[in-house]
Order: sequence, then C-alpha cells, then structure tokens
Amino acid sequence: MATCPECDADIEVDDDDLEEMEVGDPWDCDACGSHLRVMSLDPMEFEADEDEDDADESEDEKAEESDDDDLGDFDDDDGDADDGDWEE
Repeated sequence: MATCPECDADIEVDDDDLEEMEVGDPWDCDACGSHLRVMSLDPMEFEADEDEDDADESEDEKAEESDDDDLGDFDDDDGDADDGDWEE
C-alpha cells in the first residue's frame, strides 16, 4: 500500500492494476483527486504529477488568450470600418 504525497491518504491498488503498472504511469488519488505518477513499484510510491498541473495551467492560459483575441471590425486603408463586403 502507498500513501498520497498530497493528502497522506492510503492508496490501495488492486492486484490487476498492480500487474500492469509501470513507473511513470498516471494515477489519481481517490481521497483528494490529485493527479499522481508512479515513482517506484517496490516499495510502491507516488509523486505529484507536475506535468498534469502544467497542462491545466496551459489550458487556462489559452482560454484567457482566446478571450483577448476579439478581432471585431478593423479599418482598411481608407480608414472606414470594413463590414466584410468585398468589391471586385
């Protein structure tokens, strides 16, 4: 049995999961919901998954950037707002 590095809760891994588990595999703590990675198998140890936190932050930053990208109307060379009609 292992302990969550975030909340110190016991992490139980059933035998089927343990047979397939490898170092570096992702795991979620049932007690606190933290995203973890398998650090070692014997003894069973987990570490906080910093990559998952980075991914969450990247998604938040992308959402903020897309909110800032309001293109709206733009001025063409003659200074008039372009309404999207193109003359040929």
